[in-house]
Amino acid sequence: MRVKDQLEILSRTRGESIDKIDLIQELWSGYGSIFRVHFSGTKYSSVIVKNIVQPVLSNHPRGWDTEISNARKIKSYEVETNWYKNYTDRCGENCRVPRFIDFWQNDGESFILLEDLNPSGFPLRKSHLTLVEIKTCLRWLANFHVSFLNIDPTNLWEIGTYWHLQTRPDEFNKMADSALKQSASMLDAELNNCKFSTLVHGDAKVANFCFGKSPNDIAAVDFQYVGGGCGMKDVAYFLGSCLDEDQLEMLEDELLMNYFAYFKEAIYTIGIGIDFNALEKEWRRLYPIAWADFTRFLLGWMPTHQKLNRYSKEMVRRALNSI
Repeated sequence: MRVKDQLEILSRTRGESIDKIDLIQELWSGYGSIFRVHFSGTKYSSVIVKNIVQPVLSNHPRGWDTEISNARKIKSYEVETNWYKNYTDRCGENCRVPRFIDFWQNDGESFILLEDLNPSGFPLRKSHLTLVEIKTCLRWLANFHVSFLNIDPTNLWEIGTYWHLQTRPDEFNKMADSALKQSASMLDAELNNCKFSTLVHGDAKVANFCFGKSPNDIAAVDFQYVGGGCGMKDVAYFLGSCLDEDQLEMLEDELLMNYFAYFKEAIYTIGIGIDFNALEKEWRRLYPIAWADFTRFLLGWMPTHQKLNRYSKEMVRRALNSI
């Protein structure tokens, strides 16, 4: 990190000195880096700095380097900035997210300054989850979706998720012809035109959840693809990120029941007036459609992906039979 960027961080956090800077990760396709900056002489022991740089030549690991891809990524960071600046105040302790500190631009680079969740009680990252932890993530999603019911996604993605059909023409064109490809627009419309809309996280995989020492302590990060939509898109994508086909078949009913129980509880806790039974009926119908929608993306992006399995094929069958 450049000296002038360190000085800017000190100025904006009113810190006396930076003790250490850790590189957490490089951003996808070479669009910058995420750092943890440790301080002395400030109310923050550490902060997270997301440094966004538009590469001269992006380096997508699967070769998807196109003008469309670049424009989507640039917009995703603008969306994430707007999300942290304008929407996170609606997130309570039951759908915890990093608190926004500051944002600035310098020499064509952008910087998002965020709360470090590690000292705030969420220091653990996991690649495999227990059933209790899966249900904890579903509770977070349910509370998030309730918190943003019927909210207009101003300055976010009009339709959330990184695989939304309109933003993925390259991958769609790579798909082999099939009933799913022929019905992709109809499935997309079913999701987009749902009566009960909320904001979706848009990339709610296991890696984007942060855990505490208690099984109930959880927060989420990475809001580049937050936008409007049906909550089932997050639920289907999350479950696919942590369960194999056998587990999905065995646990589908139980986990959907848990999600909607958390959702109903959150409605009363937050005080939202809505016809819960009608919402549950609509979203349960859209669950296999959400799976089919993501499967459509995978078949164009990486047709050998492990998530293209017996369960996803069954979801596609159910989705196509429902429209």
